[in-house]
Amino acid sequence: MSAETIFSVSGLTKGFGEGEAGALVLKGIDLAMEAGEMAALLGPSGSGKSTLLTILGTLMRASGGRHEMLGVDLMQASDAQRTEFRSRYLGFVFQFHHLLPDLSALENVMMPAAAAAGRETLAMRQRAMELLDAVGLADRRDYRPSAMSGGQRQRAAVARALINNPVLVLADEPTGNLDRQSADQVMDLIRSINRASDTSFLISTHDEHIAAQCRRRIELLDGRIVRS
Repeated sequence: MSAETIFSVSGLTKGFGEGEAGALVLKGIDLAMEAGEMAALLGPSGSGKSTLLTILGTLMRASGGRHEMLGVDLMQASDAQRTEFRSRYLGFVFQFHHLLPDLSALENVMMPAAAAAGRETLAMRQRAMELLDAVGLADRRDYRPSAMSGGQRQRAAVARALINNPVLVLADEPTGNLDRQSADQVMDLIRSINRASDTSFLISTHDEHIAAQCRRRIELLDGRIVRS
């Protein structure tokens, strides 16, 4: 496993609102991850897990502190630079798969790459087909999400997260909407991808069974890291 630091945040804060009505959700987060890590992010509802993932994914700016990834100061980067960085280096999996209902599985998996390039290419299509094969959905590539099971849709979402060869995949409750068997299949898939590459995974979950399948445990309570 590489010892390269993927991201590092220190003193990270995030507040919403102003004055007495404002709320500080993240209260000085210090956290780093290395290439190839697979970590669970745990904490009760309202602890700041989703806010932290959203900031790490450059979808939201922190209020203060330091946020660096692959040597880039993301606090100082412009919105355009952050968008390009996100497209090149980050992948996302959510509790609800967010596949586009009118697109096939193959088209959904290709979408992030096609959006970044402004067009579809044969290489993208080949990469998407390889990913669908890797997640066990080669025979579902022409199916729309409505014709797939919940577990199949989530596996397609994992494939979509990998289309641009990200160095970090951020997964927010990726198994929260699945039964145990489907959840285990998704986690088996994530572990196999993690073992086969230096892709890091940070997985937010309430489920101790899911957390136990990760090699690192990060606990968040009331906007602060209490274990990492």
